[in-house]
Amino acid sequence: MSEVLTDRSAAPRPVPKPGILDIAPYVPGKAKVEGVAHPLKLSANENILGSSPKAREAFATAFDQLQMYPDGRSNELREAIATKYGLEPERLLFGCGSDEIFQLLNQTFLEPGDNIVQGEFGFGAYAIGARACQAEVRMAPEPNYRIDVDELLKLVDARTRIVFVANPANPTGTWNLRQEIRRLHAGLPPAVVLCLDGAYAEFCDDPDYEDGMSLVREFDNVVVTRTFSKLHGLAALRVGWAYMPAEMASAVDRIRLPFNVNIPAQLAAVAALGDDDFQRRSLDLVNQWRPWLTQQLGGLGLEPLPSAANFVLVGFPTTPGRTAREADAFLSARGLITRYVAGYGLPNHLRITIGLEEHNRAVVEALSEFMRG
Repeated sequence: MSEVLTDRSAAPRPVPKPGILDIAPYVPGKAKVEGVAHPLKLSANENILGSSPKAREAFATAFDQLQMYPDGRSNELREAIATKYGLEPERLLFGCGSDEIFQLLNQTFLEPGDNIVQGEFGFGAYAIGARACQAEVRMAPEPNYRIDVDELLKLVDARTRIVFVANPANPTGTWNLRQEIRRLHAGLPPAVVLCLDGAYAEFCDDPDYEDGMSLVREFDNVVVTRTFSKLHGLAALRVGWAYMPAEMASAVDRIRLPFNVNIPAQLAAVAALGDDDFQRRSLDLVNQWRPWLTQQLGGLGLEPLPSAANFVLVGFPTTPGRTAREADAFLSARGLITRYVAGYGLPNHLRITIGLEEHNRAVVEALSEFMRG
């Protein structure tokens, strides 16, 4: 809609509020390839092992409860997470994926004219929710594809309400150390929310990494979010949770829609949380094949970034015939779906989820052929 209407009540049809039609909708990675019956999807950072057998069994028990509303407070899951991580139950908030929690934070704290700050390659859901609240989105440069504390702080002003940091980050896979996150927090006014998105936290084994839970206990303006979509393999069920100060949780919970986490999701999440064997196998696979894939791709003349997630971001040349876009098409034609991340401002990169041994070897073999021309 190109025309600007100052009086929406006089419009010939309902008109969205200013800014809505300027929001670019989120576009997920492709899941199908025309002409390929059963492609291998390595584009969405899903758990290649599937999900916990215990979670699948728990999911099946929900068949006799489909006529019922779920527990709106997710109490069984609340207690399971509190026990697993040693957290206070009243500080937990649950969402239909962590995406919903980002949206709820934006709705709770943003007014028109406020702003959020995030890295230039940050997850698109942060900005979508902020712009829907008629807030400004400020993108801080990420030198070397990493969140830079000083660049973030340069953009913070009196109208900043939330700073979003994914750690480890998506789509880069890079991560920030404990001292960097604490320096960032120390540089923020106490009225600014620091949201630490920990969707990939379980995959980071750097001893100097901090997931942020202790920061929530120490300060009144820190939120940590987590998800069951990655390590636990429950992406289809959309279960996210957050740990935050109790006063903040009470405020955000007032606008959370009732029954936002369904019964099968709650049951499966509780079971998945208790399946230590599946979690260990999932982490072992990533820890074994992530360095191998990184080394192999580097040997082909590509530029894989160091990653602390279950994927690797790979840089390609800009030479015609060797570009990321062409590599994506080449892999897709062979039934290997990766994520072309131009939509994140990275037109020279592909993001590749860690797969099983045969999957990783197939990707390297195909890219070797591609680079040979």
